[in-house]
Amino acid sequence: MGVGAGRVSESGAPSPGVAGRANSRPPSSMASCAEPSEPSAPLPAGVPPLEDFEVLDGVEDAEGEEEEEEEEEEEDDLSELPPLEDMGQPPVEEAEQPGALAREFLAAMEPEPAPAPAPEEWLDILGNGLLRKKTLVPGPPGSSRPVKGQVVTVHLQTSLENGTRVQEEPELVFTLGDCDVIQALDLSVPLMDVGETAMVTADSKYCYGPQGRSPYIPPHAALCLEVTLKTAVDGPDLEMLTGQERVALANRKRECGNAHYQRADFVLAANSYDLAIKAITSSAKVDMTFEEEAQLLQLKVKCLNNLAASQLKLDHYRAALRSCSLVLEHQPDNIKALFRKGKVLAQQGEYSEAIPILRAALKLEPSNKTIHAELSKLVKKHAAQRSTETALYRKMLGNPSRLPAKCPGKGAWSIPWKWLFGATAVALGGVALSVVIAARN
Repeated sequence: MGVGAGRVSESGAPSPGVAGRANSRPPSSMASCAEPSEPSAPLPAGVPPLEDFEVLDGVEDAEGEEEEEEEEEEEDDLSELPPLEDMGQPPVEEAEQPGALAREFLAAMEPEPAPAPAPEEWLDILGNGLLRKKTLVPGPPGSSRPVKGQVVTVHLQTSLENGTRVQEEPELVFTLGDCDVIQALDLSVPLMDVGETAMVTADSKYCYGPQGRSPYIPPHAALCLEVTLKTAVDGPDLEMLTGQERVALANRKRECGNAHYQRADFVLAANSYDLAIKAITSSAKVDMTFEEEAQLLQLKVKCLNNLAASQLKLDHYRAALRSCSLVLEHQPDNIKALFRKGKVLAQQGEYSEAIPILRAALKLEPSNKTIHAELSKLVKKHAAQRSTETALYRKMLGNPSRLPAKCPGKGAWSIPWKWLFGATAVALGGVALSVVIAARN
């Protein structure tokens, strides 16, 4: 404590600091300081009396300081007070849990996941650079991708390479993987999330090919497709379709096949016709009216005829012959089926079977120039074939024109030895062939 704190004021009253300390002391302390046990010696002249005595530091204040220190310690003990909200608490060291070091080591050894590709990067779908996809707007978190057989709805904007927009379809609905649309869509949409918008650049071979699509898309045109995948739902259950729903579905597939056929894509056309026939002939758990059954039968005949035409273009003669035969089972007088069956038999070299079928078709429609021209061509080919076969037989059996003249002494039933030898050889060959066939069976 400083010296000035214990002085007495000029008026004789103790200062507030001294008075406070005096009142805080016990009575015994006060008495020991104010009343000395022995009388003091007389003071020299000029010395002030005891009332003006100045209390020294280190005598009386020693006890006061000890008491003040105890009071300050009691005042500084804040252990029982709640902590202040704004006061930062010292960090408490957590006890190290067992196995923490091992977990840190295993976490460091785990490979980091590969970063997701940036949205602006192009994806080469087929690896040849002719079909690429770039995400413009990603799908929402948790969205899924469609799978083959699901019915998807997209918003499609079609543009040429120079940026000219040629087509826009806000609600294009198709079955994924059924070749209902161009291959560029069928191959890129399965790589999109529902809600995603993507840009697809495609070569003409994956679009409309050398024919194009009149009047907006020229031949051999590469296209830019902006696609937004809106929805993807499971395809319909064919067994639960009503008659009208079957008719509508089969008609859509047939029209897709016609579009592929016009672009000379006969493989995709045959696939679409097959899907249409499958929709018609699948088993049904829903009753249909007689009119609906008749409508489905007419649609089946159309699809089989178109399928035979596609198979004939692909030189799949056996399959085309089977399709024509199925049509003739339902409609024996179907001119298209008769004509195509005759062409298939002609392509296989069966002229003797093809000519009667074409004659039956021409009889049903005598004014048909196509059937007439095909029949005339087959008759000429058949005649040429017979001439070739006759020449071959003559070569095998000998040429009768070079045989010597008959002797007048020989009877009419005499046979030249060459003819006899040839007939014997043919007979022996037939017997040998029969033996071989029997052995194989």
